[in-house]
Amino acid sequence: MSAGPNRFVRCLAVGLVAAALSTSALALDTVKFMAPGSVGGGYDQTARVLGKALIEAGAAKSATFENKGGAGGTLGLAQFANSTKGDPNALLVVGAIMVAGIEQNKPQITLKDVTPIARLFTEYNVIAVRKESPYKTLDDLIKDFKANPPSITWGGGSKGSIDHIGIAELAGKLDVPVNKVNYIATGGGGEIVAQTLGGQIKVLTGGYAELGQYIKNGQIRVLAIGAPERVPGIDAPTLKESGYDVVIGNWRGVYGAGGLTAEQRKEVTDAVLAASKSKVWQDNIRTNAWTESVLTGDDFGKFVDEEHVRLRAMLVKVGLL
Repeated sequence: MSAGPNRFVRCLAVGLVAAALSTSALALDTVKFMAPGSVGGGYDQTARVLGKALIEAGAAKSATFENKGGAGGTLGLAQFANSTKGDPNALLVVGAIMVAGIEQNKPQITLKDVTPIARLFTEYNVIAVRKESPYKTLDDLIKDFKANPPSITWGGGSKGSIDHIGIAELAGKLDVPVNKVNYIATGGGGEIVAQTLGGQIKVLTGGYAELGQYIKNGQIRVLAIGAPERVPGIDAPTLKESGYDVVIGNWRGVYGAGGLTAEQRKEVTDAVLAASKSKVWQDNIRTNAWTESVLTGDDFGKFVDEEHVRLRAMLVKVGLL
């Protein structure tokens, strides 16, 4: 007789453990990604790779993606914050460009309205030209830029983006006045490549991942990379080793919805960390020449606060604020 209730308790315990294991393995249901930039751009690419990685890691069932560019990513941020409160299945891709966008546009909704989850990697900018360009080396380009600054059209992401700040900073090191820099802001991704291949933009700057296929097939030639040291897989000198003490890079990470409980935040963070260890994620780290730089939770939030201070100072220095 007594074995019956005990057996029931044991079965119940086993059932609860199994349920707990299955929910931790599949912490998220359908993850709804907001990529606050154009399709094919850096935010979009990060979202789609992370979506695949979450599914491969068994941390999510499926993923959907929405793109909303504009105002340095702050339009996508506003839509995300307003529509996802308390939803653990929502993720927003963020980066240094968005921090600069917030500093410039002073939107009502900021990163304080959503929940820091994790910084994932840093992507350093390449400085590149189309294959028909007369510029074979960075020195060739710099010579013309110093002699006649407005004759060089630089293309990159939105005004005040890391791309723009980086070129303005490089100009400063060359004693070229910021107001003489002929910078063409684009939506990034395919748009900047089309304008470069078409010759409207003489020099482009952006993350390697967005340009990788064009670099590999020889349509675009890399003159330099804005990394602290050479990046495996990119055959180009750093700006530093070329004599210009400038680092141009954009970190990327994810925020969750506002109003998450501590338990939900932990589940989302654990899911993202599991995804970052998956094969598909690690393969993309190598292919895209991303530099892993994982930071989670409040440490990530603190880092973003410091980025606001750093980027605000840079925007002032280069005359954009």
